[in-house]
Amino acid sequence: MSDTFSAERERRSGLRTIRKVAPYLWPDGMGWVKRRVVLSMLALLVAKVISVSTPFFYKAAVDALAGEGADPAWALGLGAVGLTVAYGLARLMGVGFQQVQNMIFAAVGQRALRQLALETFTHIHRLSMRYHITRKTGGLSRIIERGVKGVEFLLRFLLFSIGPLVLELALIGIILAVVFDWTYLAIVAVTIGIYIWFTFAVTEWRVKIRKEMNEQDTDANQKAIDSLLNFETVKYFGAEAREAERYDGAMERYVAAALKTQYTLGFLNFGQSFLITCGLVGVMVLAAMGVADGRLTVGDFVMVNAYMIQITMPLNFLGTVYREIRQSLIDMGDMFDLLEQPQEVSDKPGAKALKVTGGEVSFEDVHFGYDPARPILKGVTLHVPAGQTVAIVGPSGSGKSTIGRLLFRFYDVGGGALKIDGQDVRDVTQDSLHAQIGVVPQDTVLFNDTIFYNIAYGRPEATRAEVIEAARAAKIDTFIESLPEGYQTAVGERGLKLSGGEKQRVGIARTLLKNPPILLLDEATSALDTETEVEIQSELKAMGKGRTVLTIAHRLSTIADADRIVVLEKGVIVEEGTHDELLAAEGRYYGLWQRQASGEEDEDRSVVREAG
Repeated sequence: MSDTFSAERERRSGLRTIRKVAPYLWPDGMGWVKRRVVLSMLALLVAKVISVSTPFFYKAAVDALAGEGADPAWALGLGAVGLTVAYGLARLMGVGFQQVQNMIFAAVGQRALRQLALETFTHIHRLSMRYHITRKTGGLSRIIERGVKGVEFLLRFLLFSIGPLVLELALIGIILAVVFDWTYLAIVAVTIGIYIWFTFAVTEWRVKIRKEMNEQDTDANQKAIDSLLNFETVKYFGAEAREAERYDGAMERYVAAALKTQYTLGFLNFGQSFLITCGLVGVMVLAAMGVADGRLTVGDFVMVNAYMIQITMPLNFLGTVYREIRQSLIDMGDMFDLLEQPQEVSDKPGAKALKVTGGEVSFEDVHFGYDPARPILKGVTLHVPAGQTVAIVGPSGSGKSTIGRLLFRFYDVGGGALKIDGQDVRDVTQDSLHAQIGVVPQDTVLFNDTIFYNIAYGRPEATRAEVIEAARAAKIDTFIESLPEGYQTAVGERGLKLSGGEKQRVGIARTLLKNPPILLLDEATSALDTETEVEIQSELKAMGKGRTVLTIAHRLSTIADADRIVVLEKGVIVEEGTHDELLAAEGRYYGLWQRQASGEEDEDRSVVREAG
């Protein structure tokens, strides 16, 4: 029952893929694409007509050389040499028109590949953070890679292999029945019928094995990428051998599936050759008997052989085409599954751009939970006046970072409202919202490109002078200029060639260049040493002047001069006020401050002892 259901689901997935790909062959408002498709089909039709006519020249040439039969009317005056040349020209023209068809259609296939690749890439970026944190990057990239590669193949072979093959077989069948005898057609038809049944049955079996091989390939690729992304962690724990063993285990399973694929391919190829050979021998025996009886000429015998070889070539290709089409349908099915993933956070129809007049941020009775059964924020009401700095502190798991994610609208609030200058963030476009907020995260992740590219990422249209000015404001310009390649220095994967402080300053420069009216500092210095933290803290303070700043902090010493401090615990605000007011109240903030101050004193004593 489950196998039947799986086959039905797979069939529907294949039909869905064909329906989604077909419009790329005949897109609305794209006349040049339609013209290319029509011209490709015409070129293919001419190629097939020439192809099935070619054996007649071969037969006439052989009969002329053997001195048998009368020259047909169309061959009068050509002679054996002329007919041989005509045969060669016909073959060349057949191949030529096929290549013309390929060249005309190439632009259509490449356009479809590019559009689908862009659509998939764009859609993945639109998916929510919830989706991305549950997916494995390596597996995701493999799905996209295989799906996009299958686009052009599927379009080309659906249009120019299956249909033309049926047309060619039909034309040859008619010729065999009319020129020779229905017995020839019967043998060919039975051979083709059994051949197709055998090819499809074995290929369906092989597709399941190929699917397993793809899954193991995806798993091995995911493990490799995951391990390389966590290169430092692997080194810290001396886990190179362990990672190699995990990867080798995945590759072992892939190799086992790949070997099954090779073995079954050998069985398929031999079976196909056996069936074709039986049909070929049967038809050639009939032709040989006809020549012996004087009913057929030697040219007829050669022509029958030529047609059988002509049938054999596309039929041999049929198994490969069918298998690849099935595989493309599976690969593209995975990609279309990805494209059909709903956007958890999307713009409302007619959403307008956010207009920031001051930068006032308001959380009004906000409820939220990543899992409905486990609420994180339980009715948070928070007001951040324009141009002020409000810090949010509290123990781990209290919901501090969640507030930042909701502000940037990685998720929508479950209840209540989040507004900027009176505008609900759910009613404005995400692009305009993101343009007005600058984020300096705890760990700045950089692109594997130059320092200039990473700073300019904040505003790609910025001039070089503006990029340098941003670096100067972030106090990293001197360091950059001391490098041999200056701003063209490559930072490595995720910026690993730079220290934590250097990466953070690049992140600050990037945000300064963006110049947003609202700033979110998500524990921006907690990963740094004390000296670097003090330096960067002053840069962050300068960056916050004239902006609305929401600071999420773990170290209370970094936010003591905030305009207001909010203490969050178990998803609710338990205290708020200035640093001095909260210390005087001797409440939850006071306790956190005392514990951190005591820990810092112990740390200072330890440093002094080590220095002594």
